[in-house]
Amino acid sequence: MRFQPLSEEQKNDLELRHRYEDDGRIRDRIKAVLLKSEGWKNKAIAQALRIHEETVRQHLTDWSADEKLKPENGGSYSKLDDNQTRVVDAHISETTYTRVMDICAYVERTFGVRYTVSGMTKWLKEHKFSYKHPKNVPAKADLAKQEEFIEKYLTLVSDTPTDEPILFMDSAHPTMATKVVCGWIKKGVDKPIAQTASRTRVNVMGAIELSTMNLVSCRPDYVNAETTVAFFEQLKAVYPNAPKIHIILDQSGYHRSQLVRDKASGQNIILHYLPPYSPNLNSIERVWMVMNEKCRNNIFFSSAKMFRDAINGFFDVTWPKISQSLRGRINDNFQTIKPVPSS
Repeated sequence: MRFQPLSEEQKNDLELRHRYEDDGRIRDRIKAVLLKSEGWKNKAIAQALRIHEETVRQHLTDWSADEKLKPENGGSYSKLDDNQTRVVDAHISETTYTRVMDICAYVERTFGVRYTVSGMTKWLKEHKFSYKHPKNVPAKADLAKQEEFIEKYLTLVSDTPTDEPILFMDSAHPTMATKVVCGWIKKGVDKPIAQTASRTRVNVMGAIELSTMNLVSCRPDYVNAETTVAFFEQLKAVYPNAPKIHIILDQSGYHRSQLVRDKASGQNIILHYLPPYSPNLNSIERVWMVMNEKCRNNIFFSSAKMFRDAINGFFDVTWPKISQSLRGRINDNFQTIKPVPSS
């Protein structure tokens, strides 16, 4: 049977299949097909793969007949044609499945093609799908308002004198409950992590100046308008000679209260409010992520004191040591987010 040239899509699919294939016999078949498509003679392919020339011919015949790559009878490279593959790829890109068996059911229901779970898992890997957490996106995010804020922020940065600090401010509420996250664990091993359901928490108020990576923080009993005003006093003490202090913050109710706005105005603190549902535009959110990495993720706290000491230690000891190395992560390189339908 005459060997037909491969399309670019077929070549790319075969390259991916070769990368993920564990069976050396199937890898040899893939290499034989790819080399033949590149103009190699059967004898040269046999020499390169250290197999008999007749074996090469049989591999190429199997491929030409029904794209067979498996050494056993009945095997084939893909049960879906090119158009079906595009449809399934688009569907899985749009719909987030948690079980492979549900994808198998969709394919069989839609095209009458049956896959085993292992077969579909291999198909998913070959088409660049992986099992991972989706990204949380606020359903009410407004792209236009985010872009408008970024323009205003860039103007603020370029027009503000260097003696007027620009700070990103927010609060966080880490709890003592064990925060279990993914990590590298040896295959075949179930690594246990002790958990506690304690609701003990620490309130953290913070503001970061990106130009210096200076982080001002406090741990109040409550986060409200009164403690926000008290935090303004703390900022004024840190920047006693600043003609103005610019603070970028979200539109929480206490941030927009009359008390907070009046006190800010009286202290030459200029408040710049973020668009609603835009945590991606508040750089201090990235500080909270680092805080979790350094003192919370996969860590069991046996007592409330141990937990509070860990949080305080991050701000008082760890941050001053690592802050300058975090400029690549904690910055104003914003990414806008598009709203995602809630249903």
